[in-house]
Amino acid sequence: MILSNLLPSSSLTLPKSLNKHPLNFTSRTTISHQSNFKVFNFNNKPTSQIHKVNIFLKTPSGICNFDPKPTSLVVKSVSGSNQDSTPDEEEIQKNTNPNKTLQLAVVFGFWYFQNIVFNIYNKKALNIFPYPWLLASFQLFVGSIWMLVLWGTKIQPCPKIDKSFIIALLGPALFHTIGHISACVSFSKVAVSFTHVIKSAEPVFSVVFSSALGDSYPLSVWLSILPIVMGCSLAAVTEVSFNLGGLWGAMISNVGFVLRNIYSKKSLQNFKQVNGLNLYGWITILSFFYLFPVAIFVEGSQWVAGYHKAIASVGTPSTFYLWVMLSGLFYHLYNQSSYQALDDISPLTFSVGNTMKRVVVIVSTVIVFRNPVRPLNALGSAIAILGTFLYSQASSKKKVAVEKKD
Repeated sequence: MILSNLLPSSSLTLPKSLNKHPLNFTSRTTISHQSNFKVFNFNNKPTSQIHKVNIFLKTPSGICNFDPKPTSLVVKSVSGSNQDSTPDEEEIQKNTNPNKTLQLAVVFGFWYFQNIVFNIYNKKALNIFPYPWLLASFQLFVGSIWMLVLWGTKIQPCPKIDKSFIIALLGPALFHTIGHISACVSFSKVAVSFTHVIKSAEPVFSVVFSSALGDSYPLSVWLSILPIVMGCSLAAVTEVSFNLGGLWGAMISNVGFVLRNIYSKKSLQNFKQVNGLNLYGWITILSFFYLFPVAIFVEGSQWVAGYHKAIASVGTPSTFYLWVMLSGLFYHLYNQSSYQALDDISPLTFSVGNTMKRVVVIVSTVIVFRNPVRPLNALGSAIAILGTFLYSQASSKKKVAVEKKD
């Protein structure tokens, strides 16, 4: 009678997954389920209060405690298939999926937009101030200050690090420095579009270096890098702004970033508690300390004369300052957005998005700077980008196969 007065007329229905796995109730059982539970306490003195204890996402269910002494009952069940999901589950998924898609679209939009802005203003600054070592150092400096502000204001939680973490990060930071400065040198000598076409050959270096270190790849991965090599070769031969220094800069940049990725996997395995954005922040700080002293040695004696020449060519100092500041700010922002995107999506989706981003950047910079593009050059670029896409597909299948094997 008490139960019928307190509970609604509708009966309590357990999910099918619970029916398949009978409950084992003991005097002291613990319930573990990704569920919402409502607890009804019926002590010696009946009460009609309903205490809502825990709220988890997904399946609704409940606990009734009839013992004078509170007892926790834990329902342990195996998640069923989509057919076992309740209407509430399906409704939650319908309501959350559009929001997730919208959020992902915003992240990708910022990532593409920030990358385009960086490439445009980086090239504008290099056109009138052709000193990539200083500009690359400034970009790392801006990123370092940005991360220190995020950590200091608690917007981004600062990771707990020690001496061993810094030592493990020295190698990846060095290779990141090499990759960044080499790309900036390439940008200063050739069209932005040409640098990005050559940088699309990064998977080739990744497969070659990884294979040399003992990793194995299926035939589909090796076949996918052939169009990359062919496309980049055709684009290089037909490039109007071809410069050997620009070509080598882009190639060395590929080597630097590939070695950074490989070295990171080996040296940072014990520091998985540091998320991607914080890891990139510390790499940026160490890279600045690597690069700036070398930049002073390489081109420091030319900076003053180059500065006056740049101001004279652009007319107003504020314009030059704005271009340099935007290049530094958006260099860090687009990398930050890429790490945020990688946290929310699969590596395959990220690879496809990165490939499409390169296409968008190439087209945008060609339009902005009005670089002449020959038909064969456009064809070679398209073949190289297609090869990069095929590589992302083939390498993702290899990763899935390895995970299933493990």
